Amino acid sequence: MSTKPSTIRIPVELLPADGRFGCGPSKIRPEQLRVLTAQSATLLGTSHRREPVRQLVGSIRNGLKELFNLPDDWEIVLGNGGSTVFWDVATFGLIRSMSQHLVFGEFSSRFATATRSAPHLLDPQVIESSFGDHPMPVTNPDVDAYCFTHNETSTGVAMDLRRPADSGDAIVIVDATSAAGGLLWRPSEVDVYYFSPQKCFSSDGGLWVAACSPRAVDRIEELRQSARWCPASLDLGVALDNSRSNQTLNTPAIATLFLLSEQIKWMLDQGGLTWCAERSRKSSNTLYSWAESRTFAKPFVIDHSKRSSVVSTIDIEGVDVALINNVLRSNGIVDTEPYGKIGRNQLRIATFPSIEPDDVEKLVRCLDYVIERVSS
Repeated sequence: MSTKPSTIRIPVELLPADGRFGCGPSKIRPEQLRVLTAQSATLLGTSHRREPVRQLVGSIRNGLKELFNLPDDWEIVLGNGGSTVFWDVATFGLIRSMSQHLVFGEFSSRFATATRSAPHLLDPQVIESSFGDHPMPVTNPDVDAYCFTHNETSTGVAMDLRRPADSGDAIVIVDATSAAGGLLWRPSEVDVYYFSPQKCFSSDGGLWVAACSPRAVDRIEELRQSARWCPASLDLGVALDNSRSNQTLNTPAIATLFLLSEQIKWMLDQGGLTWCAERSRKSSNTLYSWAESRTFAKPFVIDHSKRSSVVSTIDIEGVDVALINNVLRSNGIVDTEPYGKIGRNQLRIATFPSIEPDDVEKLVRCLDYVIERVSS
């Protein structure tokens, strides 16, 4: 007879120091919050058109160019609304006529839906694969924007970013929401690398950030000069102008900007993107190795080369993960639930750079402890 979940108490010595393993919003480092508190009196509640907020935006733009090792002629553009809003922004300001979308999870499918709904665009070409895998692009002379997802947050599948061969002047647009800051990428293969900061960057949502190549800037300017109508809040040209002045069109959440800036500084101080990627890889390897060594668990993504090192998905057999997660949550370990629309009996665990690898080691010990007691 299995132990009642409500009575299970994980020994204190097994518990991680920080029990936050959510895939977004993610763990915010206590050090970030302490610095925010210390500087709040001179920052929060001040005009975003003045210093020090413009200086803060400038530090973000410069810091990201350094973190991503971007060429000098790349631009960092910011706007309010998060990655969901950026899909609409892209339909107005990046896609000329027809896009191609690689769909392999919930979030990659939503961008395709946004472009399909846009009345001024042709129907997109959508290439899909089953959950747990990702498709490959197919060069199409009618396509002017190839839309990839660096890391599918819903499934834990990551893809290597490569520009399609013979793609002409088409641009490559990459959703990097859960990848940016935790996975390596090559600017030469990408034109727009966009994300929101509530995952690897340990901040809050409601902001989108896009690293744009000169080809992307040319596309923005081309469409800005066209007869296509665009609301100002979704106008990439307006966002580009404001970003060059270290501002956003509308009032941003200052605390979100500050937390993002502090995280970028921390990442650079630790060794940059290479250090971040290796730290996440160490944590995810702990989870995948654990799953492969247990009879009741296995990594959801079969192909090792496609397994994400920032979002780990683990299938569980023989016990309802809802029971596991309820026990974990009652013991202070939170947000290990699967993405609901995937519909699998699995754990989904973030291994972003802010999450301590030692805490991941403790998490798997807690999982062993809990599963032994909830299994019949």
